Amino acid sequence: MNTQDCIRWMALVVLALVLGVAGDVSAQEALQAIRVTDSGPLVNPEAAYWKAARAVQVTMIPQIVATPMNFNAAIKSLNVKAAHNGQWIAILIEWNDLTKNDRIMLDEFGDQVAVAMPVRYKADALPSPMMGNPGGRLNIWQWRAAFQHDIDKGEPEIRDLYPNVLVDVYPDQVLRAIDARPYMGALGVDNPVSRPKQSPVLEQMAEGWGTLTVTPEQNGDGKGIWKNGVWRVVITHPLTGTSETQAHLEPDGETVAAFAVWDGGNREVGSRKAWSALIPLKLAK
Repeated sequence: MNTQDCIRWMALVVLALVLGVAGDVSAQEALQAIRVTDSGPLVNPEAAYWKAARAVQVTMIPQIVATPMNFNAAIKSLNVKAAHNGQWIAILIEWNDLTKNDRIMLDEFGDQVAVAMPVRYKADALPSPMMGNPGGRLNIWQWRAAFQHDIDKGEPEIRDLYPNVLVDVYPDQVLRAIDARPYMGALGVDNPVSRPKQSPVLEQMAEGWGTLTVTPEQNGDGKGIWKNGVWRVVITHPLTGTSETQAHLEPDGETVAAFAVWDGGNREVGSRKAWSALIPLKLAK
């Protein structure tokens, strides 16, 4: 058996084990979203009400199903809490990470974490935790440490990232905007990740591998704090989605959630990540 055959065999074994676990969501400990009286988006990772919320430990699984794979995922588990105020739901995610990676440069990556929920929850037709499936659309809220850095400290100049670079003149300084566009990289093709950031959370949707898309509506918010080797990240979103790309939740309701996490210091990006099976999520009245 050659190396590629071994990798495929291992991937199939892991996939079978994961699907066995994910298929029995009732066996997973439920995440309980407590009701709080604070108003607004609930973005504070250090708010007092988090002490009243029960933490659920979510086991993270190396992504070795789709290429490029990640056999050596750095993050093994997440501690997760949830709260809502009748208008917003907030997910607090904590994990150990000895290095703070919040700058993206050539061949260097940032820390990230994401939570995914079905747009329409159906207990008898759960979506795949692996980016959803046709007819099982997931709404994905992804927090990025690099976005958080830009919001907290301002977007970096080119010399902040590459001190020895030579900057002569930018195309938009000598050309009309329409003529300079081909020289503007990601901005020139209107890549949503390259736009100025109002929130550290990027809202996306997916219905299977290769379908991940940034949603037209960007209603998610959040905040991440790294201290003493621990990330504490809140991802928050309105309960009621405004379109068929967003999850629809309500007080005293329930759904399921899956998680993904990336350690930039371990060169994790894209599909090189750790992910979880679906866990139940229940909202207090």
